[in-house]
Amino acid sequence: MIITRKSLPRRTFLRGVGASLALPLLDAMIPAATAATKTPARPVKRLGFVFMPMGCDLPRWTPPGTDGKLGTLSPILSSLEPVKQHVTALTNLDLQNAYPGTHATSNAAFLSAARAKITESSDYYLGTTVDQIAAQQLGKETQLPSLELAMDMMQTVGQCDNGYACVYQNNLSWASPTTPLPAEAHPRMVFEMLFGEGGSAAERRATLRRRASLLDWVRDDIADLKRKLGPADQARVAQYLDTVREVERRIQKAEADTVGHPLPDLDRPRGVPAAYGDHARLMFDLQVLAMQGDITRVSTFQLARETSNRTYPEIGVSDPHHPLSHHGNDPDKIARMAKINQYHVSLFAYFLERLKATPEGDGTLLDNSLLLYGSGMGNPNVHDHTNLPILVAGGAAGGMKGGRHLRYDKPVPLANLHLTLLDKVGVRLDRFADSSGKVDELFQPLTV
Repeated sequence: MIITRKSLPRRTFLRGVGASLALPLLDAMIPAATAATKTPARPVKRLGFVFMPMGCDLPRWTPPGTDGKLGTLSPILSSLEPVKQHVTALTNLDLQNAYPGTHATSNAAFLSAARAKITESSDYYLGTTVDQIAAQQLGKETQLPSLELAMDMMQTVGQCDNGYACVYQNNLSWASPTTPLPAEAHPRMVFEMLFGEGGSAAERRATLRRRASLLDWVRDDIADLKRKLGPADQARVAQYLDTVREVERRIQKAEADTVGHPLPDLDRPRGVPAAYGDHARLMFDLQVLAMQGDITRVSTFQLARETSNRTYPEIGVSDPHHPLSHHGNDPDKIARMAKINQYHVSLFAYFLERLKATPEGDGTLLDNSLLLYGSGMGNPNVHDHTNLPILVAGGAAGGMKGGRHLRYDKPVPLANLHLTLLDKVGVRLDRFADSSGKVDELFQPLTV
């Protein structure tokens, strides 16, 4: 590593054979001319989306109370208690362009708010999704313009739902109305995207597997870097490198555990953690690393595929998710579906806590991010796209007021929220899809 300035460039990398390790934001990255002011390094803005499939049990989701505060949490949202002050729930948002109600349009409209062309062929047509509009601007200065992740293997051929091509059901992100962006479910492949360098994807992956650890190949650069940093920056780098090593260790363990199990799971690729929760937490930790190293500023994550028949034995639910979502108002089925909903939210809560625990500048990664969690479906029993379960988290550094529950008397387009989030990360549009305005209340003080 060669440093020719008194301050480190934000795009500083530690490099080894076939590897490139970006650094977190450090005080040493303050321009030398302004370092004497003791002003913390200025963070960047990030935007993330987490998709929950097949709606939820709305009575167990919707927070109680009518005073606008997020006080006592509902059963499904209970795991958010440690980060409640960073979260706002929004009730009565809808996706009119997702009708007629289907699983395919629930997924396709979530980030596009667009109407999918009815076709089972390759002449599909949707709309550019909000994340990709953000990536066009926020991704200009990063290694990856955006990061698309999922938990399931995606089959992209055949009919999936009511005459809609599978491409609608499998892809959250669309770079254009005709360009879906496939998501990656394998932690090793994501790790390689973040830290591999040079050659094809297969060549970078092979290089990563040949070495014992990424950090072993950049050890000299790490030692050289630490000699140039103050105590606070050394602590930040140490925490970041510890996280990288721990994530890599978990990936290696998952790969080793599958050696004696040659039969693949139909829902997930080989070489991933056997337990859904371990896999999801690993994928969330990879997103934290991507954000911390400024490898990308835009991400999407599909927690499960629409119509997924995944079971969740780790929480005592042996029924496949999709049949449970068509519960026919059976109280027992609804309760089991709600346990899945609660489990998914708990994993999002884990992500928020990890971001909150990661310092950046004079705040945290959570402060410098805006994250939307939710589904394109409300009541899955009737394939409804009204009263969607929606949360927004983070953003305190950008002025978002958390700890609230915004209830709307009349349905508000989800596109209004997308337009607002774009605006707050510096992407200015007059309209997005069927938007009718902005949700400025997210960034205004609560009046009661």
